[in-house]
Formats: sequence, C-alpha cells, structure tokens
Amino acid sequence: MVDFLEELPGIIRFHRKKAGLTQAGLAKLAGVGKTAVFDVEKGKKTTQIDTLGKILRVLNIGVEFSGPLMVEYRRQKNARDDR
Repeated sequence: MVDFLEELPGIIRFHRKKAGLTQAGLAKLAGVGKTAVFDVEKGKKTTQIDTLGKILRVLNIGVEFSGPLMVEYRRQKNARDDR
C-alpha cells in the first residue's frame, strides 16, 4: 500500500498541471491562499483538512477509505442514518 501522505503532493501537482493551473490559479479557485497550495505540493503535514478538501474538490480528486472495519463502519453508519 502506498503511503497516502507521501503520494498526495505528487497527485495534486500532476492534476493541477494537467488542468493548466498555476498554484495561484488553483488557490483562487479553491478559495485558499497560494501558500496553502505550495505547502500541500511540498508535503507539509500540518495542512488543515478543510483546505485540503477544497483543493481536492477543485481538482476533482476523490478519496476512498478502505480497511478491515470499513464495511462494519458503513453498516453501522447507515443504520444510524436510517433512524
């Protein structure tokens, strides 16, 4: 399994460039500062989760969670949501 935090900066940079965006352009579309985009692309580990979410949404990148307990988690979550 590839480490998410090691892979993410390259994924974001790749998508940004393929979209023809500068760091400043991506920041403007995402409603974050240019420094935030720079930090994410450099792998800074203290990036706010909401900032990361805004950048991922603009680039149309989804995140999927997997693990041995995810099926059970989703089952319990769906049961709670159905109440």
